[in-house]
Amino acid sequence: MGHERFDLVEHDITLPIDLNVDEIYNLACPASPPRYQSDPIKTNKTSVLGAINMLDLAHKRGARILQASTSEVYGDPEVHPQSESYWGNVNPIGLRSCYDEGKRCAETLFFDYKRQLGVDIRVARIFNTYGPRMDPSDGRVVSNFIVQALLGHDLTIYGDGSQTRSFCYVDDMIEGLFALMNLPEAPETPINIGSQGEFTVLELAERVLDQTGANAKIAFKPLPIDDPTRRRPDTSAALNLLNWQANVPLEEGLAATAKSFVAQLGHLASPAIQSREV
Repeated sequence: MGHERFDLVEHDITLPIDLNVDEIYNLACPASPPRYQSDPIKTNKTSVLGAINMLDLAHKRGARILQASTSEVYGDPEVHPQSESYWGNVNPIGLRSCYDEGKRCAETLFFDYKRQLGVDIRVARIFNTYGPRMDPSDGRVVSNFIVQALLGHDLTIYGDGSQTRSFCYVDDMIEGLFALMNLPEAPETPINIGSQGEFTVLELAERVLDQTGANAKIAFKPLPIDDPTRRRPDTSAALNLLNWQANVPLEEGLAATAKSFVAQLGHLASPAIQSREV
């Protein structure tokens, strides 16, 4: 804020807008299940109407546009790891479908605008990003675990903790998005952007406890409906086309994220943890 090359425009992406732009990164839409399920109609509108409005803007201005899609387009995958050619296994009427199907429809719109109108598009399928400046209450597993540990609460695992995820540190993710946006020729398909590391949710909880030194237990609760059991990207396309791969180890990323949360939570964090170098 205040930088000579930065302007903030507050606007609802579900409504049309005209701006003088050269590039558009469409990152709109809450990405955590509690957030996107709290208003599923608005979530779907954000993905679908938002995509239409941003694509119309890109077409009008001759701008290049990147869509932040998601690994959720693969649903609860029956193919592992997931490559861009896999069409997914999504419940179209489930509690998660407002996000999953909204993002799938947005991908359709992006490629239709490319084929029909010649819009220069890029579509990134993002896998579980985390890092400093996350909202402590956003409801995603990394922030949940770290905040619970810092507050001295039990870490909540849904299911038995055997479901897997690949966690990509925010710095790596940004570099991947930049590389995709700046690729001279647009790929013919979406591109997976994520980490090749695969961890069970239970392993993540144990690493958070080790990282924070929290004296907390693990509490198990029922697994939500349609929660994916395995999730890891095939990132060979990103490596071959973008010369990109995730490099930040999970332990290093968790340490930076935990340190950020200690600063955000302040006196609410456990005194023992505040005095410990996380």
